[in-house]
Amino acid sequence: MIIELLKDSDALLEGHFLLSSGKHSNKYIQCAKLLQYPDNAEKVVAKLVEKVGDLEFDIVVGPALGGVIVSYEIGRQMKKPAFFTERENGEMKLKRGLTVKKGQRVLIAEDVVTTGKSSYETIDIVEGLGGEVVAIAALIDRTEGELRYPFFFAERIEISNFNPEDCPMCKEELELVKPGSRTIKK
Repeated sequence: MIIELLKDSDALLEGHFLLSSGKHSNKYIQCAKLLQYPDNAEKVVAKLVEKVGDLEFDIVVGPALGGVIVSYEIGRQMKKPAFFTERENGEMKLKRGLTVKKGQRVLIAEDVVTTGKSSYETIDIVEGLGGEVVAIAALIDRTEGELRYPFFFAERIEISNFNPEDCPMCKEELELVKPGSRTIKK
């Protein structure tokens, strides 16, 4: 169901993409195109909520931008407070008077997890405030390795990633596009 919704909303892109990790890929999942429709957000997050099941947590925190709608919708469906971290001058922060209290159990929510970098930046903030991260939850898992926390996902999609020096699209001189929100340091 999720793959079909991604395709129907033109969220599964093909081309030559620069990922936040610095790697290149021939496909990119632009969940914002899927999540712009509230009924789609409700459906795909419901699949994720099913997987999270009886996990005990107090709040949901998602890194902006991808985790904002996902964290909100998990919170709505599971009747938990939900908010987000955001970047300021390239650094992830918790702003707007939002906070995590010592001992609160936190679920980290994302749209797509590839390397987990945004999740780990958010985890550092949560743990720095005394919160306990219980798991990471994402609509799409495209990881290539293990995460350091329990990981729940609604759909796994295998997409090849390449180091720039080994990238077949670079060798074909295809235009490189940076679709994500994170600025990449060169």
